[in-house]
Formats: sequence, structure tokens, C-alpha cells
Amino acid sequence: MAIIKQFDKRSGITYVYDSKSFYDKEKKCSRAKRTLIGKIDPDTGEIVPTDGRNKGARSKPKTLSPDLDLAKRVQELEDENRQLSLQIAALKKELDRLRRPSRK
Repeated sequence: MAIIKQFDKRSGITYVYDSKSFYDKEKKCSRAKRTLIGKIDPDTGEIVPTDGRNKGARSKPKTLSPDLDLAKRVQELEDENRQLSLQIAALKKELDRLRRPSRK
């Protein structure tokens, strides 16, 4: 595990990554998996956390407004939970079916 700094010439921003090395058995060589931590603030030199590619600007977290009926929101979440539970059950059945040896 190492911290990697990479300067982007196009934007002039230095990005900071967490790099983890591993051995790839298929290609028979070592590889690295990088995870973006953030970018370096040019004024202070500190690392500013970022999610990459400006994703945060497009999807803002939902906040509860005072006029929203909380009981309605709870019901919506329970319905969503019920649907996801049914989906999980269906996927488990499909997985069991695929794991069983086929008889021909």
C-alpha cells in the first residue's frame, strides 16, 4: 500500500491515489490497483478528498424537507426494502439452480 501523487498536465491538478500491488496469475506479472483519495490544494498543500470526475456536483444527496411527510417516506423505504428482499430471494434461487450439476 503506497500513496502515489500524479500531476495532470491538462488541468494542472495533482491527484493523490492509494496504490495496492498484487500478482496477476494470468499475465504472470505484478499489477497495481489505484484508488483515488483526492487532489492537492495548490494554496495549502493539503489533500482535498474528491470522488473523481465531478460526480458530487451532479448527484447531490437527498435531504428531507420540512413539508415531507415522514410516514410516507418510511412507507416508501419499507416498500423498497420489500422489493429488494424479493429480488435477493430470486437471485439466490437462480444461483442455486446454476450451482447444481446438470443431468444429461
